[in-house]
Amino acid sequence: MAQKKNQNNNSTTALSKAYSPADAEARWYSYWLEHKFFHAKINTDKQPYTIVIPPPNITGVLHMGHILNNTIQDVFIRWKRMQGFEACWIPGTDHAGIATQHVVERELRSKGKTRHQLGREKFLKHVWDWKEKYGRTIIKQLQKLGASCDWDRERFTMDEGLSNAVKEVFIRLYEKGLIYRGKYIVNWCPNDHTALSDDEVNHFEINGNLWYVSYPLKESKETITVATTRPETMLGDTAVAVNPDDERYNKLIGRTAILPIANREIPIVADKFVDPKFGTGLVKVTPAHDPNDFEIGKRHNLEQIIVMDTSGKMNEKAPQQYRGMDRYACRKALVNDLKKQGYLKKTTDHVHTVGKCYRCDTIIEPYLSDQWFVKMKPLAEPALKVVLDGQIRFHPKRWIKTYEHWMNNIRDWCISRQLWWGHRIPVYYCNDCGHTMVLRNTPERCHNCNSKNFKQDEDVLDTWFSSWLWPFSTLGWPEENKDLNYFYPTNTLVTGPDIIFFWVARMIMAGLEFRNDVPFTDVYYTSIIRDIEGRKMSKSLGNSPDPLDVIDEYGADALRFTVLYLAPLGQDVFYANEKCEIGRNFANKIWNAGRFLLMNKEQIESEPGDDNLFLDAIDEWIESRLNTTIKNLTKALDRFHVNEATKVLYEFIWHDFCDWYLEMIKHRFYESSKPEMQKATLARSFRIYETALRLLHPFMPFITEELWWHIFDRKEGESIMIAHWPTVNNKKINPDAEEQISSIQNIVSAVRSIRGEMNVPPGKETELHLKTDGSSKIKVIEKYSAYLERLGKISKLVVGSATERPPYSASAVVNSTEIFVPLKDIINIDIERKRISKEIERLEKAAQNVEKKLLNEQFLSRAPKEVVQKEKDKLESFNITLEKHRETLKIITS
Repeated sequence: MAQKKNQNNNSTTALSKAYSPADAEARWYSYWLEHKFFHAKINTDKQPYTIVIPPPNITGVLHMGHILNNTIQDVFIRWKRMQGFEACWIPGTDHAGIATQHVVERELRSKGKTRHQLGREKFLKHVWDWKEKYGRTIIKQLQKLGASCDWDRERFTMDEGLSNAVKEVFIRLYEKGLIYRGKYIVNWCPNDHTALSDDEVNHFEINGNLWYVSYPLKESKETITVATTRPETMLGDTAVAVNPDDERYNKLIGRTAILPIANREIPIVADKFVDPKFGTGLVKVTPAHDPNDFEIGKRHNLEQIIVMDTSGKMNEKAPQQYRGMDRYACRKALVNDLKKQGYLKKTTDHVHTVGKCYRCDTIIEPYLSDQWFVKMKPLAEPALKVVLDGQIRFHPKRWIKTYEHWMNNIRDWCISRQLWWGHRIPVYYCNDCGHTMVLRNTPERCHNCNSKNFKQDEDVLDTWFSSWLWPFSTLGWPEENKDLNYFYPTNTLVTGPDIIFFWVARMIMAGLEFRNDVPFTDVYYTSIIRDIEGRKMSKSLGNSPDPLDVIDEYGADALRFTVLYLAPLGQDVFYANEKCEIGRNFANKIWNAGRFLLMNKEQIESEPGDDNLFLDAIDEWIESRLNTTIKNLTKALDRFHVNEATKVLYEFIWHDFCDWYLEMIKHRFYESSKPEMQKATLARSFRIYETALRLLHPFMPFITEELWWHIFDRKEGESIMIAHWPTVNNKKINPDAEEQISSIQNIVSAVRSIRGEMNVPPGKETELHLKTDGSSKIKVIEKYSAYLERLGKISKLVVGSATERPPYSASAVVNSTEIFVPLKDIINIDIERKRISKEIERLEKAAQNVEKKLLNEQFLSRAPKEVVQKEKDKLESFNITLEKHRETLKIITS
């Protein structure tokens, strides 16, 4: 890093005119990695602070949700590192069973191959090869963002250690009776050919139909009518059910109906589950294709007839004419046949809910199959308690209600998946005696009959079955080790609320079950990033920008700061690339302040001054504002109010320090006759600036490191990221000074506004007449009169409680102080009056044209929403400007 040392020891001249993010980002990230600043070690003198990254899928690429989530994590980890904690941010990736198998199979299909042609072993080798080639893409992209993860600790959910943890958990839960295998109705994706847990199914309302079908009664001319939304499943009916309290149908209980088309006899049973208000109050019961019917079937010992295969096509249990048909083709054909044969009584429109696969959007099929499950109730109860008791805190708190509702209504978790890519279930079946073995390692022979003829369960575990162990498996569990005991439990989890059930709840359960402790103490739920129109970002809508393109254009710091600045806790973020101007402009403001100080350093004697000398009220004010900022910023971060923290920083750095303090004291740099004052002022300004850089570092790490190296000589191995977080000095907080300067700032802002609106030439000074009540206010104004005159370009200041308004003066009122700026002899009244009149005339015509457009029904109905809104905004802007011009015209005409 000699280049860096030389560059930064080259004093003030090394700071270029403009900040170049691309150069700084690449250089500083390499420096941080080289010096292992991100690496955490066991240090008994320090308190640990740990975050585990929500592991992105190996198929993933960076999107705006990742930017927000990982920037927040980086803010917390950098902040805690500077506070003196042993900060450990554990990165890693998820094997993403369904998603990864999808991608690799698609690649194979493009070459005319299938996984079945390759066989399991060769296919898995192909997936591992793909993972080695593409699996760290998103990790490299996170590094471009500046993520300060401990890359030496990077994990993968299918690496050897985590795979051992998965096996250990499966076996422990099995031995405890919490894992079982059973034939149950599962959510089946016919496209992916696998079961899905309830959490992997997205539910949507659709406009469908309710078909009313007539079922003949055995040995009778009577018929009964049932209503169904899925007529194709009636081919698997094994009963008709009525509510026992429904007096209309009491006489039917125990009789037999004939299933239309299939011509199969089915009993009529009584069951409390039946809703008498649905349809006719009589419902078909299909135990193999509906979860509620499955439960009815168990209660009445009904046959379970599966009439579809795993692809959603009708199988050999369906009547001959429908076999091989897709379920929806069968529906169409069956409805037609029911109609022809007189069984279809009527069809009505019906809005109902369907489930779709979270991966491929295929409508799921409730399907009866052999699957592995985890009993969740015993695990959920303690996991709910620790959240309700406050051992784990949610930010924002409103997610506690959602969590509580889900935990109180939890169902057993289907953990088996009919895939090849994933953790294979550690269960072995003897082909000779049927014995089942649940083992950590592959057996040599059957434990029951000694046969060597056995096979392993074909299924793999749900991806989330490895992810729920993430907080402790990444630290080496199930092996007891020093890292695990030092860094666990972790501290903060940053995640999206959409996986509160998939991941957060299950991690809490696993932590309590296997470590007897919570996995983390705070959960920060991020906002959803939407486009400027409020739509969720997605590739299909084309409204999801590539963050790397944004970084190339604006810089990583600008993107980081902008997304945090736009993201209030618990509220959606409305994002557009142009909004990154917020972060870029802020970076430029900080850069220019550094250049200003360094340029003055070149002109002033090199020995540092004593920054405790030559203090006046302005210096006391900035010291107060600095310490108030440290206090409020630290408090905001402690409360997980990251968005508020950005506002606190922005206000102090942009406004207090750059706009006001540097403007107020820069005249001191030019008073060469007072060198000690110059040096003291410069030293104080640099100290405050350097403190501000440290406060800003967690949010904008690259530019702060760059500037930190320029403002003072640094040595190899130093970094702002390991500098101490500023601590508040309460003695320097002076509310009176802050209030007094605030009143002066307000007066100056009002004067500047008047000058701008009245077209006062920039170099021309004006008089300022102030009318205010109370001697204390007058004393404050007199105390700061020199600053007021300098900043407001005032030639003469008149202050009093009886001040009269001069003729031809513009006015404003600030905190009950009346402000008058005389304009006679400052501007040419006649010329200005004509100019403003002409401008009013132009704006009135422009406003009329826009009004006509907005009254045009054709325009309103055909133009895109954003175009209509643009016109409305334009009209509002015209009216505001017109009002100001008319007011100005009154002033200079009176």
